[in-house]
Amino acid sequence: MAELFVKQAKQYAEGRPNYPEELFQFIASKNPAKDLAWDVGTGSGQAAQSLAEIYQNVIATDTSLKQLEFAPKIANVRYQQTPPVIPIDELEQYVSAQSSVDLVTIAQALHWFDLPAFYQLVKWVLKKPNGVIAAWCYTVPEVNDSVDSVFKPYYAIDSEPYWDPVRKLVDQKYATINFPFEPVEGTDHTGPFRFVSEKVMSLDEYFTYLRSWSAYQTAKEKGVDLLRDDVVEKFKNAWNEDGQDRKVVKFPIYLKIGKVGNL
Repeated sequence: MAELFVKQAKQYAEGRPNYPEELFQFIASKNPAKDLAWDVGTGSGQAAQSLAEIYQNVIATDTSLKQLEFAPKIANVRYQQTPPVIPIDELEQYVSAQSSVDLVTIAQALHWFDLPAFYQLVKWVLKKPNGVIAAWCYTVPEVNDSVDSVFKPYYAIDSEPYWDPVRKLVDQKYATINFPFEPVEGTDHTGPFRFVSEKVMSLDEYFTYLRSWSAYQTAKEKGVDLLRDDVVEKFKNAWNEDGQDRKVVKFPIYLKIGKVGNL
């Protein structure tokens, strides 16, 4: 998974949306302690930055050193490169001691993981019984009818052959992903719960986001430029239709959240 994002790490850091404050406040409201959070697959630190405003300390890990280079330097965030597979007896070395973490977050990355192995680590490191795991994905961007009408075939037809099969879990809004945890207080299920991230973008910034896709990089390595001239022209015409260069781009977010219990 990490290799898919190494070559476009800069585009990823620049083009990906941040997450709304409401998302983190909802997660934190289900978490009785705020001492330590572990952000897994942190990439360039979008989620870690927000967690650092709520939790005393954040450990933000990723397998890609290149992506971590673009993460913001924050006093209470420790960035840590890890191997793709962390043996459970080495988890304290990379992350923290057993039953010491209040919150585990995974932003736009859970679908890449070996879930049974990862969940073993989560259950080992979270405080019992109220330690919380929160994983979310965001689906395709929404701009307006004109731009979205160009985007839909670009996503569903042009880019479709180059997505890893696990992308389907994102398309399904994490509703079908294996998530063996208990509902948190005040809920009767583990989600998905819907939020929305908004980012003001120019057309060039929108293209930067599209180029940050793993599918874009995979296509490029096969000699295919998904943003070929005729596609770019269609996007330009749709984008410029209203005469406004900068637009609010909405990214629907779907959250799975649960507590570890006494497992």
